[in-house]
Amino acid sequence: MSRHELDARNLMCPMPVIRAQNRVAELKPGDILEVTATDPGALHDIPAWCRVHGHHILQAETHDGLVHISLRVAES
Repeated sequence: MSRHELDARNLMCPMPVIRAQNRVAELKPGDILEVTATDPGALHDIPAWCRVHGHHILQAETHDGLVHISLRVAES
């Protein structure tokens, strides 16, 4: 298991989800992806995308205007 970061700040919908999807495609099952975004919609969009694709949300919160989401990549 490895930890990876994705900086999706200053991107508007749907780009944070698309960037997360592209990054997850490069990772291995069990890896952790930590996404930071400024688009408040990412707080709902990325977890919704994860539910559809079986990835597990570890954390999803907003702090000081930034959205922080951690997810564990599912088996393909």
